[in-house]
Amino acid sequence: MLRRRGGDTNNEEFILQYREARKLKHAGVRELRAIETELQRHSGDHQKTSCSYIAKVLRRAGTRVDDANHPTASAREEQCARRLAGLANFRNLDGAFDSLERLDAIYREYREAADRVGTCAVREFVARARRRTEGLSRSARLSPAKRREKQEIATWARVWLEVPDLFYDWLEMRKQSPEFQKLFASGNGQSRPKA
Repeated sequence: MLRRRGGDTNNEEFILQYREARKLKHAGVRELRAIETELQRHSGDHQKTSCSYIAKVLRRAGTRVDDANHPTASAREEQCARRLAGLANFRNLDGAFDSLERLDAIYREYREAADRVGTCAVREFVARARRRTEGLSRSARLSPAKRREKQEIATWARVWLEVPDLFYDWLEMRKQSPEFQKLFASGNGQSRPKA
């Protein structure tokens, strides 16, 4: 039974009592509106508590909340995955650079918007591409030159994951290194500095 304490209704406490009484593990817009209505009815005044406040209280208490203004993390992850689909072209150095450049731009956009789900999605996407490329770098089916190229691309992805803000400076220095020049700058166009 939901009760008022003293003369005033403590909105947060009421929301938590409602949650407990109904064993609410998941709440959608319908549940948020029902809580809003109950709050108004029990408070005895016409002060309206917003659905976003109710959602915030429920989320803090561990309830999964889907509301029109705040898509769930899984829905947000799906949005990010759709945006990132097809962006990992790690076939060669040029493709890897172009891909990392596009992914980096998306990552920075999400970071600037304080979109933790978005930034995590980009980092996980790059990490998966790196693992795949590392696996290919050990494949006996590829030529030694192609395996070295895959290992180089995996290293680029690793460095980007570790220090995205320094990646382009690091890459410029890497491309100028004698080792890189010996391995990749043999006129194949794959070492063009674009940073």
